[in-house]
Amino acid sequence: MDSLTQIVLGAACGEIALGKRIGNKAMLFGAIGGTIPDLDVFIGRWLYGNEIDVMAFHRGFMHSIVFAIIGAFVFAWITYKLYDKGKRQGTTTLKNWIWLYFLSIFTHPILDSFTPYGTQLFLPFSDYRVAFNNISVVDPLYTLPFLLCLVIAMFYNRKRIGRSWWVKTGIYISSAYMIFTIVNKLHINAIFKKSFENSNINYTRYSVQPTILNNILWYGIAETKTSYKVGFYSLFDSKPELDTILTIPKSRHLLNTSHPDIKTLTWFSNNYYNLVPIDSSANIQYLDLRYPLLNPKNVQTSMFRFELKKEQHRWNMVPFSGKPPSREDLKQFLNRFYGK
Repeated sequence: MDSLTQIVLGAACGEIALGKRIGNKAMLFGAIGGTIPDLDVFIGRWLYGNEIDVMAFHRGFMHSIVFAIIGAFVFAWITYKLYDKGKRQGTTTLKNWIWLYFLSIFTHPILDSFTPYGTQLFLPFSDYRVAFNNISVVDPLYTLPFLLCLVIAMFYNRKRIGRSWWVKTGIYISSAYMIFTIVNKLHINAIFKKSFENSNINYTRYSVQPTILNNILWYGIAETKTSYKVGFYSLFDSKPELDTILTIPKSRHLLNTSHPDIKTLTWFSNNYYNLVPIDSSANIQYLDLRYPLLNPKNVQTSMFRFELKKEQHRWNMVPFSGKPPSREDLKQFLNRFYGK
C-alpha cells in the first residue's frame, strides 16, 4: 500500500515489540522498518537504467519472506550495536530488535499482497505475484483511524495501560476493515460473475478490484478470445448486477510480444493488456487493463498506461508527461461511485 500506511503499520509493530522498554522511539524504529522494503524503488533506479527493469524490481526480493528474515537480523544487529551504548546500555536486547524488524518488515509485503499491484512474496524461489485484489493501494478508511489511534497512544507514558489500549484499538479497527474488504470482494466477485454469465459472455477468466481510494466502487474485467469485457459496480447500486458492460477489442499486433521486455510487462499486468498506436510516433502505448478506467463510460481512459520507445535492441518507458484527468472523466467517475 502507500508509504503512509506502511509507516503506520510499521510503527504499530515497533510499539508491540519494544514500546514498553523505549517508548515512542519504538514507533520510530518500527516506522523505519516498515519503510525498508519500499527502498527498492530507489535501489532499482541505482541498479538499472531501463524503466521496465526498475518497475519489475519493485515489490520483488525486498518484499519477499526471505528478505524479511534476513533483513530482521541484519538491521537488528546494526541498530543494537548503535543503540546499546551509554545510558541506554542494557535497556534492550538483540532479540528485541530482531523481533521489531521482523514484524515491521514482514507485515509490509503481507499488507501489499491484498492490493492489486502484486507482491513477489516467494522470491527467490518463485516470481509469482500475490495479489488478492480486495483493497486499493490507497484507502483512507484503513489508514486514517489507525494513524489517529497511534498518535493518541504517543501521548501516553510507555508504562500506562492506555497506551497499549490505543495501539490495540488501531490494530483491531484496521484489521476489521480489512476483513470487511475481503468479505466485500467475495460478494462483488459473485455479482460480476453472474452479470458476465447473464450477458452470455464466454470468458476464460476474470478479475475484480476496488477503484482508487475506496472499497465502494469496483471494477471488473473478463477476458475472451478476441476482447475484454469491463464493467463497474457500486455498493450504492439499486440492483445486484452490472448496468453496463463495455467491450475492449484485443490489440496485440503492434509489437513482438515474445520480446523479453514486452514479456516482462505482460507478466507484470498478468496478461491483461492492450497495445495502442501513438499518432505521428514510433512509440507504442501499453495499457495495463487490470486497473480501472477513469471514466466508466469511455474505454479510452485507462489509468495505468506506459508509453514505450525502442532503444537499440530494448524497449523502455518514456517518463510520464500526460495531461491531468479531464473534469468530465472525474465527474463520470464520481457519478458512478454514488450508484445507479
